[in-house]
Amino acid sequence: MITLYGMSNSGNCYKLQLLMANLGRDYAWEEIDVLRGENLSPEFLAMNDRGKVPVMKLDDGRTMSESNAILHYLAEGSELLPADPWARAKTLQWMFFEQYSHEPYIAVARFIRKFLPADHPRRASLDALTASGNEALAAMERHLTRLPWFGGERYTIADIALFAYTHIADDGGFDLGGYPHVERWLKRVQAQPGFVPMREADRTD
Repeated sequence: MITLYGMSNSGNCYKLQLLMANLGRDYAWEEIDVLRGENLSPEFLAMNDRGKVPVMKLDDGRTMSESNAILHYLAEGSELLPADPWARAKTLQWMFFEQYSHEPYIAVARFIRKFLPADHPRRASLDALTASGNEALAAMERHLTRLPWFGGERYTIADIALFAYTHIADDGGFDLGGYPHVERWLKRVQAQPGFVPMREADRTD
């Protein structure tokens, strides 16, 4: 059985839980408390020398890190990863967008606002993070005026990747009310078979 290691209340780790729920697949989950440094143990670093979650471990001992790479692997052969080369590349396009133009701003702004003290020096970066995060949301809004999903005409792992931090963007100070197509898309994701919510009570970055 596949084992996933991560913090179940992390956006990047939540992506994998959502995918497996959508697929109806069983897996083992190993909770790694990053806040207590469990990701820096020798055992964890042997699986991912960067000390980052999530990590996937196969039965044969092979391991993989980076949430979107794991999404791609796990979705192979399902409708969530298009077989058509163009549709697959467009799905990957939005997954790259999520990691380079979305998550670094929306997720980081959320972390700073929710988990760092009011006088923390990183708060000086919030204005720039907010501006860049809104640029990402605006790009998503424009796309969704033309197509219902980020992979095109159907739900794919691109939607899962972008959903994880977009649906909690308000934690970072972003007002999704200005992005009505994004809000409707969030509801469409939540209506997918097998949808599971991110844990709310103690979620963190």
